[in-house]
Amino acid sequence: MHPILSEAASGFFRNQDSFLEDIKENLIAGRASVVKLLTEQALRRGVPPEVIVEESLLDAMKEVNRCFSARIMAIPDVLLSSRALHAGLYVLKPYLTAAGVGVNRGRVLIGTVAGDLHDIGKRLVAIMMESKGFEVIDMGIDVPPEEFVRGVNVHNPDIVAMSALLTTTMGSMKTTIDLLTESNLRRRVKVIIGGGPVTQEFAQDIGADAYGYDAVSGAQIAVSMMDQMPHVGPSDTS
Repeated sequence: MHPILSEAASGFFRNQDSFLEDIKENLIAGRASVVKLLTEQALRRGVPPEVIVEESLLDAMKEVNRCFSARIMAIPDVLLSSRALHAGLYVLKPYLTAAGVGVNRGRVLIGTVAGDLHDIGKRLVAIMMESKGFEVIDMGIDVPPEEFVRGVNVHNPDIVAMSALLTTTMGSMKTTIDLLTESNLRRRVKVIIGGGPVTQEFAQDIGADAYGYDAVSGAQIAVSMMDQMPHVGPSDTS
């Protein structure tokens, strides 16, 4: 057995903080099997899944994004961290989404914009949205503006959420919003944007309704948006 796996399997952890720090460190290092095991152990020891997301997974991915932007980590390293994130999310998802079962908060159409192949943050946002009772339509990665427009026409969401990890792909967010406007769809949806290089100022400049600095804030913003809308739950024109 790998020495790190052996240490994790032994279960000798003093407290919740030890679990959270170990999950974070192993996620950054891209050790998917260790992250999965530690996440399972943390849940068994009573660590709330939301705490694991906020204090381990989110913090780890912020560090990965920082290292990638500073060219400390290369794309292969980021992909390993992404796999480790997915390993943790695989364990956590049933616990997180169970909180939203029976709640009809609304419908969210989410995707990573054209030219961007990263789904790390987007997948985490989708799960957090589901945990708040949203139905989530995941359009995937490298989604062109025309596909977002098609998705709005087909799925009739309340909210469109767009993610970008690269500065070179942020412009596609504005193109998408402009195309929604040209297609007479902009008034039907609220638009939330987020991702490593995205800022509140950029969101305002391109006409987005809100900026989510991480998955938790994005989900909370979506809830606030729906609370302020005159209807509750997604419209269904089918």
